[in-house]
Amino acid sequence: MSQTILIVGGAGFIGSNFVHHIASQYPNYKIVVLDALTYAGNLENLEFVKDKIIFIKGNIADMNAVSSVFQEYSPQYIVNFAAETHVDRSIVGPQIFLETNVKGTQNLLEACRKMEIKRYLQVSTDEVYGDLGDHFLNDAPQYFTENTPLSPNCPYAASKASADLFVRSYFETYSLPVLITRCTNNYGPYQYPEKLIPFFLFRAMQNQSLPIYGDGKNVRDWLYVKDHCEAIDRVLHHGKIGEVYNIGGHNEKTNLQITEILLEKLGKPKSLITFVEDRLAHDRRYAMDPTKMREQLGWEPRYPFEKWIDETISWYMEHQEWVDRCAKRSEEFRKQNYDQRKEETH
Repeated sequence: MSQTILIVGGAGFIGSNFVHHIASQYPNYKIVVLDALTYAGNLENLEFVKDKIIFIKGNIADMNAVSSVFQEYSPQYIVNFAAETHVDRSIVGPQIFLETNVKGTQNLLEACRKMEIKRYLQVSTDEVYGDLGDHFLNDAPQYFTENTPLSPNCPYAASKASADLFVRSYFETYSLPVLITRCTNNYGPYQYPEKLIPFFLFRAMQNQSLPIYGDGKNVRDWLYVKDHCEAIDRVLHHGKIGEVYNIGGHNEKTNLQITEILLEKLGKPKSLITFVEDRLAHDRRYAMDPTKMREQLGWEPRYPFEKWIDETISWYMEHQEWVDRCAKRSEEFRKQNYDQRKEETH
């Protein structure tokens, strides 16, 4: 019997890459994609698989829209990528993060509770754990584990942590078969160009300044999006119900290092770098311990940064019209949030 998978938020960056992955790996699955097509959702991301999916435009904050999809397609597997994800936007306007990330998640859980499903997977983030800071334990770096207490520091992270707690509560209260994944920073094709790598890439190509927050030494662990998709696949089909799985690649780099790598690969001068006033509640370091993924599910990253950052840059350079169309949607936000920030001297 054919399985039906509902991929929520499947027109966004990671979601669309996951749709591509499922379409190639599970040709017998009926793939239903639900997406509100907000500024970061883009049907162009699904162009190559449009004949293999059923696409529905709808907002998970609307319970009627969610119920309609469940009633019509009765999905056995549900993967929720749908979320407002940009920290800067959450600082400017947190309300939509509450509506989409918390209320929307609860709507999905409630729809799942009313019918028999096999698995619901919530795609979360390392940001729910808070900030590792610059501290080390016995001269060794610390990492987030699945047992690290949740301690979100910005509205975006708080909304994702709240959603995770709702997911957990539906497991404990209703025995809903849920799973949670928490991943590090992703890079790769189809990433909306307000995020660090594509944002700086195209500013550098146009010889525009690259505004780095603070001193640029905030650390993130970078993972190629296809590695993330393979990890989600592994958790969805083989993970232990009710568990959390951290996904990371031990590929830590500062924002300044990422910026310098992009400039070097484009042959652009470091003089394009400008340091601007720091973001509110800007966490210093995130880093995951993916031991559980490796030991329980046999997953490890397969796409080394040194090669796949080149592939990513090539993809964006070959899809400049896509980038231009995306950038127009957030032009006003970009001007207000970046172009008008006060420069700092270092």
